[in-house]
Amino acid sequence: MQNFDVLLEPLRALLQQIGAFMPRLAVALAILLGGWLVAKAFRLGVVKALRALNFHVLTQRAGIDGFLQQGGSARDTTDLFGTIAYTLVLLGALIIASNGLGLTQVTDLLGKVLLFVPKLLVALLVLVFGSYFARFAGDAVNHYCRSAGVGDAELLGRLMQYGIMAFVVLLAVDHLDVGGGLIQNTFLILLTGVVVALALAFGLGGRDRAAALIERWFPRRDDKPR
Repeated sequence: MQNFDVLLEPLRALLQQIGAFMPRLAVALAILLGGWLVAKAFRLGVVKALRALNFHVLTQRAGIDGFLQQGGSARDTTDLFGTIAYTLVLLGALIIASNGLGLTQVTDLLGKVLLFVPKLLVALLVLVFGSYFARFAGDAVNHYCRSAGVGDAELLGRLMQYGIMAFVVLLAVDHLDVGGGLIQNTFLILLTGVVVALALAFGLGGRDRAAALIERWFPRRDDKPR
């Protein structure tokens, strides 16, 4: 009988551990269920609030919605912000649940992801407002050049828009702080290489074309008296 009790002792210890773990598991599941419901409600509230503020009009004029649709997405930028808000709340619920279960490594990993989500949100806001400003500046340059009689007004407007967008993308990537500055430096090197290549090609191989463009943009006026 004593030998039988010795054999049952590990089973009793296992059952005790399971009995102590089950309440924590039930609490964690309840937290996840509540967090999921709160996340859905929060996403709906964020989307409705942004649409009430006509944020979707801003993103549409900035060209962000068109870019997403070209990528095959059926949602606009407002829905994307709602998804980010949903993910933020759900990650918080997962952190609380995993912490209650004693999963410290999972909690640390989710905490790092949770800290990255606000950076992603700010980077998207920078892209949205930066894209809107870039398009506005490009259109302004285009209209001014047309009113001033400068040729290739559309080309100059697009150059202004793309130049501002390059700076905006660099700001967004720098805010994300991904790769320890490697992406930012690579982007700057590529941008510098493109500018230098265009300058050399335009200056060395297209001097006649450059003179023609300058003449078209700023035509000479014959001020000699007749």
